[in-house]
Amino acid sequence: MSKSIIHTDNAPAAIGTYSQAVKAGSTVYLSGQIPLVPSTMEVVSEDFRAQTIQVFDNLKAVCEAAGGNMNDLVKVNIYMIDLGNFATVNEVMATYFDQPYPARAAIEVSALPKGVQVEIDGVMQLPE
Repeated sequence: MSKSIIHTDNAPAAIGTYSQAVKAGSTVYLSGQIPLVPSTMEVVSEDFRAQTIQVFDNLKAVCEAAGGNMNDLVKVNIYMIDLGNFATVNEVMATYFDQPYPARAAIEVSALPKGVQVEIDGVMQLPE
């Protein structure tokens, strides 16, 4: 099985020792995205909803760079510093996916990179 690195300028550049995504066969493993604006590498806003939208926009860009779309995601992991924002995540997420939705985990964490409030990673299965 071949492995290839996925990169797009439409999502934030990696800020560590990782790739935006790695494709192995028809499966794509997306690294966690935080709410950085790709062109500036700055956090989009302090507002949780705005951060969540930016994260999903970043994920969408990586999915497209890999040859897929958001509906090809089969699993997402959502990390938040406050699970009290769970309803907002649901509202925003519903605008990026068609049913059936991917499997999902939502986890409260004590901190995230750059002091952001949300990070999301995922696994995508490309159509054969």
